[in-house]
Amino acid sequence: MLSNSHFFVVKIKRNFFAVVFLVFAFCLLVFSKNNLPAVRNGLTLWATSVVPSLFPFFVATELLMRTNIVNFLGRFFNRFMKPFFNVDGKGSFGFIMGLISGYPMGAKIACDFRKNNVCSKVECERLLSFTNNSGPLFIIGTVGISMFGNSTIGLLLFVTHILACLSVGFVFRFWKASYESCDRYNGSNNSYDENVVTFSSLGEVMSESISNSIHTVLIIGGFVVIFSCVISILNASGLLASLSLILSPVFKACNLDVSFIFPFVTGLLEITNGINQICAIRVKNISVNIIFTAFLLGFGGISVLLQVWSIISKSDLSIKPYVYGKLLHGVLAGFYTFLALYLFPFLNFDLT
Repeated sequence: MLSNSHFFVVKIKRNFFAVVFLVFAFCLLVFSKNNLPAVRNGLTLWATSVVPSLFPFFVATELLMRTNIVNFLGRFFNRFMKPFFNVDGKGSFGFIMGLISGYPMGAKIACDFRKNNVCSKVECERLLSFTNNSGPLFIIGTVGISMFGNSTIGLLLFVTHILACLSVGFVFRFWKASYESCDRYNGSNNSYDENVVTFSSLGEVMSESISNSIHTVLIIGGFVVIFSCVISILNASGLLASLSLILSPVFKACNLDVSFIFPFVTGLLEITNGINQICAIRVKNISVNIIFTAFLLGFGGISVLLQVWSIISKSDLSIKPYVYGKLLHGVLAGFYTFLALYLFPFLNFDLT
């Protein structure tokens, strides 16, 4: 009996993804009426928002990685990065670019650092936990001004996002603290130092930078489209509505409006659609909308998580610090936003 049950469990594990992908293909056919507009919307979002905002930054980052800017920042910021984050000063490049450009730039730089032997495996995993963030263009421009219609809310969300990011980085300075960095880079074996751009290699470097950036942007576009389909299927099939009913008692017990359940669950899958729906909810206590938004901005959503996983899949970095770091980031961002809203009266946007 035991051997039969064990065989059954092994068989389920072996065929799990085959069943999931088969169901997904079936749902694409059954709900094709809903999926086609979702695909168009996903492609539009990717072409009009993701490509213009991320592609230039990807190219710029690839080019900067082939200059001495990383070494310069490393020497300048080592006095801060090492004691606070337990990461070499060169990690400041990933931190700065991750904050400026947004998801998934920080993760890409951490992975590139590992591939080029700029930092050790443990240091890159620490970077992975806190350098992959939402950018100011998205938080202040898209969320604050376009969705909430208030630039102050955007600034508040960006400040608490950075504070939470710094807090996560400090917590993860203890990630694998007992591990010796036996694979730490050194000047003579650092492939990054050997590939600094020169006039003779400028054309080749430009070509490689553009090619790598196109590859990354196409992967991101694929995830945007697929998750647009997934959300459409879950919505059309009634699964999201059922999940909302299941979570309804929890939200009521926390004295939260149940109208937030559907957009919150959507945001856990894909943050842009979820935050847009949260901002559209009209309630007197708008602080709740802002706190939910702060959490989702910090967490990033499963779509971004899978994007990061695809980026680091060809390296030896673990996804665990990223998952733990983003969960903590979301919680801290929501908590800091809550404190700011209730400690500073001029930030209270609630209607009376």
